[in-house]
Amino acid sequence: MRKGLLFLGTFVSFISFGQDCSKIFISEYVEGVGNNKALEIYNPTANPVNLSEYFVGRISNGASISGLAANMCVQLTGTLAPYSTHVGVLDLRNPAGTGQTAPIWDELEAVGDAFYSPVYNISWAFYWNGNDCIILAKGSAANPQAPTTEIVDFFGKDGQDPVNSVAGTNGWSSVAPFNMTSGAPNDVVVTEDHSLIRKQTVLKGKQSIVELLSPTYVFNPLLEYDSIPALLPKLDAQGNILYQADGVTPQVVGNWESLGSHVCNCDPSANVQEITVENASIYPNPSNGEFSIKGAEAVVSVEIFNGLGQKVKTVKNNSKGIISVDLDSKSGLYMVKMTDTHGNSVTKRVIVK
Repeated sequence: MRKGLLFLGTFVSFISFGQDCSKIFISEYVEGVGNNKALEIYNPTANPVNLSEYFVGRISNGASISGLAANMCVQLTGTLAPYSTHVGVLDLRNPAGTGQTAPIWDELEAVGDAFYSPVYNISWAFYWNGNDCIILAKGSAANPQAPTTEIVDFFGKDGQDPVNSVAGTNGWSSVAPFNMTSGAPNDVVVTEDHSLIRKQTVLKGKQSIVELLSPTYVFNPLLEYDSIPALLPKLDAQGNILYQADGVTPQVVGNWESLGSHVCNCDPSANVQEITVENASIYPNPSNGEFSIKGAEAVVSVEIFNGLGQKVKTVKNNSKGIISVDLDSKSGLYMVKMTDTHGNSVTKRVIVK
């Protein structure tokens, strides 16, 4: 990280302070089990974006951006429409692959828009684990140290390798100091074997190389993201858990239903609902399955759907102001649809740990 201070003198263009809703940014980070890795990128502008002008780079295991080389980066492809997402997935799709080349799961392949870094020795940009820093930059992956390279977003912290040898985990956690497991009862590593979804209120990426290199900058993963587990129990048509042959171990599916779309306040259509419905907010979020809806004066009913789109609960509003919900469900991402007396509705996410 110390070498990065010299890096500042050469890469002046890396210092960028873009305005809200003006540049693409990371909207979801996937660090799944095995080789299931993906990055969703969102276009918050009213104009299409040529993704071939951008690249993704991986700063591995506490290294510094000052050493970022071509084999650590990959150029993106395609055109990203306004208020739309691009899902880039690690390109390991050979069913005969094993070990480091084991294939990604079918569910993740199905939602990919493009596939990157098929050969590790040529590009290991998409082979991240929960303790790697990821950058999204405008420029050339073949020459990431060019003076014209511009950081538009980053995930993690340069020069930091958050590994907890006691817990056997690699990644940033949910409680300060965030770069290691604190020992607090509610502290969990949320960047390993998890997906992180950018909050709807985030309107731009983290664009300052000064912040990325600053020794005082702290990466709190839940400040701008909601974290969800990589896997969910597999359910039958009635919503019952399916088990393996032993009758005890649940079958699992990848928790990637959220990939391919992103709700952001940059999109004019994201806030077209009646204002009284939109004012309703969910807390705490993430929760342990029990949460409240505040500002719910106009809400008459609440419907909750799991990651498979199945309705798991309906709650009627028999009071005013606050609705309490006991979901009593497995961990994962749930959609909470709130409807008012006029039939207007708004849907918000809640994370159950």
